[in-house]
Amino acid sequence: MTIDPLVLMTDVEAATARLLRTAEGLEPLAVSRPSALPGWTVGHVLTHVARNADAYTNLLTWARTGVETPAYASPQARTEGIEGGAERSLRDQVVDVRESHERFADAAATMTAEAWTFFLEPTGQSAAAIPWARLREVEVHHVDLAAGYGPDEWSDAFALRLLREIVTGFGDDGFAAVLRPYGIDHPLLIGGDPDAPVVGGPTRSIAAWLSGRGDGADLTVSPDGELPVVPRWK
Repeated sequence: MTIDPLVLMTDVEAATARLLRTAEGLEPLAVSRPSALPGWTVGHVLTHVARNADAYTNLLTWARTGVETPAYASPQARTEGIEGGAERSLRDQVVDVRESHERFADAAATMTAEAWTFFLEPTGQSAAAIPWARLREVEVHHVDLAAGYGPDEWSDAFALRLLREIVTGFGDDGFAAVLRPYGIDHPLLIGGDPDAPVVGGPTRSIAAWLSGRGDGADLTVSPDGELPVVPRWK
């Protein structure tokens, strides 16, 4: 799986175009209906996607210029930005998602090779990780619109990278599982317990289940039983 930020920006472009097509096909009143995220409407999700693009634009600007430019002014400002924009018209939401993406794409296009290596303390990674983070946000929240786009439409490469990220992101919360995605030679362990339940199935389905974007209905569990309860992710 490539981690080349410029290659990933191509994927971000395609993923954003797909999300915009979905949003443009919604009924105008759809912005006020519940999304797949508890407590959020479709308008909340679309606004978050737009503000997230601006947040990552800020981080790329920081990496390119060396001038500290936080993703958000504060956690409160992040929340207020989403709440304040959630009730806008669908047309305004679509324009916002498109224009914020263009700002992000422009910021990425001005990055030098050195700027991509700049370490961003808030993320704990170099700026080169930002395009992947943006791709993840667009693809996962596209599913959250609950408008016909599901994890089954994720690419193999995206699903596998998302799965690996989720696996490494679980902390000491007592959750343990041995994952056996189809086509992967070695299992992925969560929790470090080799005797934990073994969950097998398509990579997309496992990633969707662990991220709270799928019910795992097509997954297998060994020994026979219920799927483990997954802690909330993202």
